[in-house]
Amino acid sequence: MSTLFAFLHHVAAFTLVSALAVEFVLIRQDLTLSSARRLPIVDAVLGLSAGFLLVIGLLRVFFFEKGAAYYFHSHAFMTKFSVFIAVALLSIIPTMEFLSWRKPVKAGELPVVSERKLRFIRSIIHGELGAIVIILFCAAIMARGGWV
Repeated sequence: MSTLFAFLHHVAAFTLVSALAVEFVLIRQDLTLSSARRLPIVDAVLGLSAGFLLVIGLLRVFFFEKGAAYYFHSHAFMTKFSVFIAVALLSIIPTMEFLSWRKPVKAGELPVVSERKLRFIRSIIHGELGAIVIILFCAAIMARGGWV
């Protein structure tokens, strides 16, 4: 069972990273009706994979690995978990923006978004990608039993 949950954890993590990469590519381009339609879908995949990642990860912590006491005393784990939660909260901003586009997109119109707002959304997505590097670094430290 532990192997299955490790596998599911990795699938969710790779799905999350893939969705974030697609979102990054779409938001870097000029906003078109096509990209405005795709971004909320990709963002939903990102959100679902993050939710699965969190639930599966916590199940691993509490039931399938070394136990909660081990993980909650690991600085690497706590950093990894804290960065994940911070990024999840930060990702609410692009999600709310993409959801606000539903009405104009449904009407076949391009959403009106200022260049400043788009730059802000792009910077958040850049930050999310950077945070993934920190999370991966913490995971590597944990795999080696370090930074306890």
